[in-house]
Amino acid sequence: MSGLPKVAVIGTGGTIASQGLDPLDVQDYASSGRPILNAEELVAGIPALKQVAEVIPVLHSAIPSTAVGWSDWQALLARIAALRAAHPDLDGIVITHGTATLEETAYFLSLTVPSDIPIVVTGAQRPFTGLSTDGHMNLVKAVRVAGHPDSRGMGALVVLNDEIQAAREVTKTSTGRMQTFRSPDVGVLGHADADRITYWRRPMRVLPVADRFDVAGMATPPRVDVIYSVAGGDGVAVKAFLGAGAQGIVAAAFAPGFTTPAERVALAEAMEAGCTVVLSSRAMSGRTFPAKRYRAEGFLNADNLTPQKARVLLMLALTRTRNRDAIQAIFDAC
Repeated sequence: MSGLPKVAVIGTGGTIASQGLDPLDVQDYASSGRPILNAEELVAGIPALKQVAEVIPVLHSAIPSTAVGWSDWQALLARIAALRAAHPDLDGIVITHGTATLEETAYFLSLTVPSDIPIVVTGAQRPFTGLSTDGHMNLVKAVRVAGHPDSRGMGALVVLNDEIQAAREVTKTSTGRMQTFRSPDVGVLGHADADRITYWRRPMRVLPVADRFDVAGMATPPRVDVIYSVAGGDGVAVKAFLGAGAQGIVAAAFAPGFTTPAERVALAEAMEAGCTVVLSSRAMSGRTFPAKRYRAEGFLNADNLTPQKARVLLMLALTRTRNRDAIQAIFDAC
């Protein structure tokens, strides 16, 4: 018995597992032609992991996160369930992931995994082979957080750059900087420092396990699209989404949640056609306010969820109900 926590590391690809042509190839490494490392190769390449946990590398996938979608989330749900069944003494699970859609995957898992076991999603801004790569330390810190008993019951967590963030709250804010993942409205949950894991607070919006969305095995989710408000937006995209079968539309509206007049008309028509419309903000911070004129027309509000996370939640909500008041209650709780 090592006395160390037992942590599984599921590899899904992304920058953290990518290889450039040389140590200075930290930007266009996707064109290097070198393969993305799998979980076994990733773990073997960071011997220091043995000092912090008994690590179980789990072969899963090796793709850029721009390719991640519903089927990949379903595969992760199945993998997590299988791991918990095979290793009942598992202390935590780490998922390595590309940063493009990392926050969406983490939020989906936070809403759907029927367990309080710590699930930590991590990635990197520089490839595995890059000079001063952040990936090696990010993975070590993520494993430490996943194995820490205080990490239980917080929903999925995101760990990069020594910071522990809640899946619901965190978003990528910079294309290339190390401190890209931030929680604009509320800040970090804690820090993964060299000597200890320290939590300062617990997230308030974590669904009890019994209330999480049971979508495991669902082949096709309700279609939900996002419209981005810009000056002069004419609402044509709304009509296109409806034509493609959208059951829900999230508006990345002007802060604090207003659209152009033409978009408002198009979205109202979408609701008349049976589509659910949720107003979020393109500002990426702050709540959308339930203005009377929008509320009277039946528009729902995303609170302070980013448009991409509002889309995830609306997809899940529509698997449970089409009642607008019930969906708004879901957004208020999640």
